[in-house]
Amino acid sequence: MNNFKKVGLTALAGSLIATSAFAGSMSVSGGADISMLNQSNFSSGNSFSSGDSLNFSGSGELDNGMVITTKQEIDGGSLDDRSVVIAMPEMGTLTFQQSGDTAMSAVDDVMPTAMDASWDILGHGASASSKTAGQTDKEGAIGGYTTNNNFMYNAPEMVEGLGVNVSYTPSGAGRPDGSISYALAYTGIEGLTIGYAADDNGGKGSAKLESETMYAKYAFGSFTIGVQESEQNQDGGTTSDDDFSAHGITYQVTDDLTVGYHAAERQFGDATEDQETKSISVAYTTGGMTIKAQSASMDNAGGSTAARDDVDGYKLSVSFAF
Repeated sequence: MNNFKKVGLTALAGSLIATSAFAGSMSVSGGADISMLNQSNFSSGNSFSSGDSLNFSGSGELDNGMVITTKQEIDGGSLDDRSVVIAMPEMGTLTFQQSGDTAMSAVDDVMPTAMDASWDILGHGASASSKTAGQTDKEGAIGGYTTNNNFMYNAPEMVEGLGVNVSYTPSGAGRPDGSISYALAYTGIEGLTIGYAADDNGGKGSAKLESETMYAKYAFGSFTIGVQESEQNQDGGTTSDDDFSAHGITYQVTDDLTVGYHAAERQFGDATEDQETKSISVAYTTGGMTIKAQSASMDNAGGSTAARDDVDGYKLSVSFAF
C-alpha cells in the first residue's frame, strides 16, 4: 500500500512539474561593453568606462489566451528596470514598468544614426553625478515627462500601417496631475515612416509644460534619411517655450558596416543662443561583437555664450551580446 502511495505521489509530482514547465518559460540575455570618451573643455575623470546588463524574463499563457511576461534587469550589479507585460489576444499589450519611456519620450529623437544622437555623448545634464565647475547643463531632445511606475499600452493595428501607443504617468512629487501621452506612427507606404506624439509634465499653472513632436523617415536602397521637429510650451509663460529640430542620414555600406550623420538644434525661450550639435558615426558588427565610433561637437551648451560651453569630442565603444 505504501509503495502504491509512493508511486502515485511520484506520478502526480511529475505531472505537476511537466504542466508547470509547459505553461511557462524562462530566459536570460545580456550584454557588456567597454567605452572611451574624450571631450574638450570638460573633466570627467577616467575616460574609460564599462557597462553590463543581464535581462531575466519569465512568461506563461493563461487559459483565456493572455500571455503574462515579467522582466527584470540587473545593470552594473544592481536591480534596474523591471516590468510586467500583459499581452491580450487581439486587444494589444499593456505594460506596467518600474521605469521607462512615455509614448512620446520613446520617439523624442528617432533620427537615423550609426551610434548615438549628436547631443547625447558630450557635456552633462542636470542629473549628472559629476560636473565640470561652472559649465552649463546641456539639453537633449524635447521628450516626454515620466516617473517610475507608469503604464504603456500598445494598441492592435486598427488601420493598416497605423501604430498607436498610449502611456499614463500617475501624479507624484513635482507633478500634481497624472498625464496621458500618445504616439502615432504610419508605415503603410514601403520605406516611409511618419509619426506624431504629444505629452505634458503633469504640472499646474506656469509649471505645466506641454510638448509635441513630428517626424518622417524614409529608407531607400542603402540609405535612410529623416527629419524631426518638436516644441515645448509653458502654460502662462514663455521662458520654457523651446523648439527642437534634428535630421540624420545613414548609409549601409555592407551588411556589417554602417556610417551616419546626425545634427540637432535646440532653441530656448530664455536664452539668446541656440544649442547646436552635429556628429559623424560608424558601426561595425561581426558575430556578437559591435564596434562603434563617433565624433561630435556641441556649441552653446544649454544656450550659453561662454567659450567653455563649446565642446568637441569623440567616443569609441566595443560591445558584446550574449
